[in-house]
Amino acid sequence: MATLAGPSFRRSPLHPLHALLLAFPFPLFLGALLSDLAYFQTFHIQWANFSSWLIAGGLLGSVWVVAWALVDLARSLRPERARAAIYFALLVAMWGLGFVNALVHAMDAWATMPRGLYLSALTTLLALLATWIGYSRHAQTGAA
Repeated sequence: MATLAGPSFRRSPLHPLHALLLAFPFPLFLGALLSDLAYFQTFHIQWANFSSWLIAGGLLGSVWVVAWALVDLARSLRPERARAAIYFALLVAMWGLGFVNALVHAMDAWATMPRGLYLSALTTLLALLATWIGYSRHAQTGAA
């Protein structure tokens, strides 16, 4: 059994500001996906407006996470570099798809479907994966 004082337990703490910023993209992109689903079902234009604002918030919040991940990637040690690179790549892909999604949502509301819905789903999935890796990479490592 690993203990906190044992040599097999290593914890690299996630900076509190990084953790706070990492908490924003997934719920905002998920909200955009849910708004797109509501718009797809009802065609009430306000749902498309909600999606646009949620995507903009997700992009604004995640740009700082991407920047932080780039600094972490540059500072990471060799054993942690592959995981940091995957984390950074997921964040960049999430931000890039989110930006394309914002451009699609900037079109006329009727023209956003179904591309906006598909892009929102992919962006949300990438945000979930990036958040999962971002938080889990600072958890317990090593064998018991």
